[in-house]
Amino acid sequence: MKLFFTFFLSLFLITNCISQTKVYKGNSTYIGGIQLTLKEGKVYKGNSTYIGDNLLTIKDNKIYKKNSIYIGDIIYTVSDGKVYKGNSTYIGDIILTFKDGKVYEGNSTYIGDILLTIKDGKVYKGNSTYIGDILYTINNFVTQQEFIAIWHTLNYVY
Repeated sequence: MKLFFTFFLSLFLITNCISQTKVYKGNSTYIGGIQLTLKEGKVYKGNSTYIGDNLLTIKDNKIYKKNSIYIGDIIYTVSDGKVYKGNSTYIGDIILTFKDGKVYEGNSTYIGDILLTIKDGKVYKGNSTYIGDILYTINNFVTQQEFIAIWHTLNYVY
């Protein structure tokens, strides 16, 4: 019975840890460098998964304020590599474009409009892949919606 309990407790803890994505400051992967935790469509402060520390919610192709999924609380809509303001999919409301591991300003894919480069879990400033230009490290694969939630939180919320 004790072995049975230990097995299921271990399985629960491993599953719980694996299902989380951590975002670290710069090139760090140490616990002290954790800026955000993503779990089950929620973005939390630091290493927390407490509901009071929820900063954003990701559902389908939308990013919402805090714990909301109300249409009035939509911050961004992500569709076909484009990020739109609010609930819009109008071309004039495109604020970012994803293409080939780069994030561009607006509807552009011009090299001068590169804001971020994403490579091997590292997010670099501009068109750089220099270690000194790493803004943050993500320890797991993330969707475009999750990435935008991370970007928004680190730039405008946290």
